[in-house]
Amino acid sequence: MILIVDDQRENILPLKKILALHGLESEEALSGEEALRKTLQKHYSLIILDVQMPGMDGFEVAETLAGSSRTKDIPIIFLSAINKEKKYITKGYESGGVDYITKPADPDLFILKVKTFLKLYQQQNELKDIRDLLAREIEIRKDAQENLEQKVIERTRELREKNEELELSNHELQQFAWVVSHDLKEPVRKIEIFVKLMEERCLNGDPNGPVYAKRTIAAAERMNNLINDLLTYSRLSSPIESEPCDLNEILGEVIADLEHLVEEKNAVIRFHDNLPTVIGVPSQLRQVFQNLISNSLKFVPAGRAPEIDIITDRIASLDFDAAPNPDGDVHRIIVKDNGIGFDDQYKDKIFTIFQRLHHREDYEGTGIGLSIARKIIEKHHGLITGESTKGNGASFIILLPATPKNT
Repeated sequence: MILIVDDQRENILPLKKILALHGLESEEALSGEEALRKTLQKHYSLIILDVQMPGMDGFEVAETLAGSSRTKDIPIIFLSAINKEKKYITKGYESGGVDYITKPADPDLFILKVKTFLKLYQQQNELKDIRDLLAREIEIRKDAQENLEQKVIERTRELREKNEELELSNHELQQFAWVVSHDLKEPVRKIEIFVKLMEERCLNGDPNGPVYAKRTIAAAERMNNLINDLLTYSRLSSPIESEPCDLNEILGEVIADLEHLVEEKNAVIRFHDNLPTVIGVPSQLRQVFQNLISNSLKFVPAGRAPEIDIITDRIASLDFDAAPNPDGDVHRIIVKDNGIGFDDQYKDKIFTIFQRLHHREDYEGTGIGLSIARKIIEKHHGLITGESTKGNGASFIILLPATPKNT
């Protein structure tokens, strides 16, 4: 079964007719959200996906499908009449697509590609089934030699069923997070737009009107930030390919992104280009440094220019207080600031989701940033903690496994 995803029904009908002429069954979805719901209910051998759609665009749908073991192997062909530039085609492949076709598509070439990817998908599944059968046969034979054949077979079946249940549950939760976040964002955007219009056009005669409007807009912005942070937190459960990450480059990108805030606060950020290269996910490690440095820029007393130092050394084990050891197996990275600090008794509480030590009126934020940082570092097999005395700045210490020096 093939799933065609396009928000314009008139674009779907010709594709369905072409496929039907070649004996290929297809179904339709008129939005990215509907497509995700359908993948929960039915198995598809190929997805033909429009790029430009309201709500979730094609790239977001593809990234979501790629993040689940249930749907990550389904081939996706992007189809677009608007986004024909190289950068969009490249993004299509990076999002998990196997091909990117621009409209108007040649029917013969289109059906040839569809049949090719269907055949490859079928062969891939057949190879997977053969591999699974061989693995199962080897396991059964090995267990038979130990007179435990029946027990092991039963236990394997139970574990497989439990694993499938867990994968399905995790997939459903991820789809739920995506769909709900987009459903929540839409009314928030409308609230911001209409309140701004009210402020500009209707409230000039009321001295309190602009104040109420600004408070409403600020509340909508906080809700939007909260949705974004919750979505980031939920994504961390998805498996992502690791690669070498130069933390000097990542930190440079973070500082460039925060350049306006750094200049506005006359902040000084010091590091000596000696941060290590670690194995990890660049986007996630970038999120860690962005959250920590943003906090250091935010939590400073009025009138004080922020000063932030990032230093690193190498230690022998995952011990925050370990002595430096240039041949150690762990990188220790410290982000130190001169801000308001915190009482050391709350060093664990600050990493708990939605936990805040200050009123929102004093320091804005969602209370999720440090929770995201901890979850990312733990996914990288590391540890993170904070040290401080109230009023004397804070230090956040990250421990990450080091790659062997001879690699």
